Amino acid sequence: MSLTRRRLLTTALAVPALLIAAEAIAPTEAQAYAWSRTLREGSRGSDVTELQIRVAGWAADSPTRTRVAADGVFGPATKAAVRRFQRAYGLGVDGIVGANSQRALNALQSSDGSTTHFDFSEFHSKDGAGFSNGRISSGQVKENVRRAMYKLEAVRRKAGDRPIRINSGFRSVAHNRAVGGVSNSQHMYGIAADIVISGLSVTATMNHAKTSGFSGILRYPTFTHVDSRVDHGYGGGGWTWHS
Repeated sequence: MSLTRRRLLTTALAVPALLIAAEAIAPTEAQAYAWSRTLREGSRGSDVTELQIRVAGWAADSPTRTRVAADGVFGPATKAAVRRFQRAYGLGVDGIVGANSQRALNALQSSDGSTTHFDFSEFHSKDGAGFSNGRISSGQVKENVRRAMYKLEAVRRKAGDRPIRINSGFRSVAHNRAVGGVSNSQHMYGIAADIVISGLSVTATMNHAKTSGFSGILRYPTFTHVDSRVDHGYGGGGWTWHS
């Protein structure tokens, strides 16, 4: 075989390998949420529900018992949350979710459905059960964790992009019992997390959580418990905030 033909063959074989490597590294467009329209006050549908999940952590400007319901109806509370999100990410603040806002929302999404700064594995039950053996199905636990991640992304942004450590996320029933958790612990549903924000006190962490739609915020000496008990209604109970 001539040197020229050998070089051509080597190049032809290398190109598919390079393409495969590139595809493995770079997320495809299909991995981002496919927004198909501009959303604004009055819009309704499943895309509005997804929007509400992603801006739920921008529920308020100051500590107040306010939440964004994921009901698929773009009302005043959703618009206000969108405006806060836009302001926090340097976008035009108009409460309308067009291409720029949609790109910013998708930039928070990882290819496996988690978020940019949180991995599903951080929320796995520490007894090796993953998202299984809780009070609800593992699939629903994973979805609940995904929703919690977006609220925590908002907390992280408000805290000056300081890293957040997850001390405890989902717990299987057995693991919850082993660590002395209460019988109706929100951890068994995937809607709770015990968090520490790097360099911030428990009080400062709680104050950020109180603007981010969390309905359960409990003070512990070295960490903060946050959950969305009102959003989901698991285990009963209304808003519970420690001072």
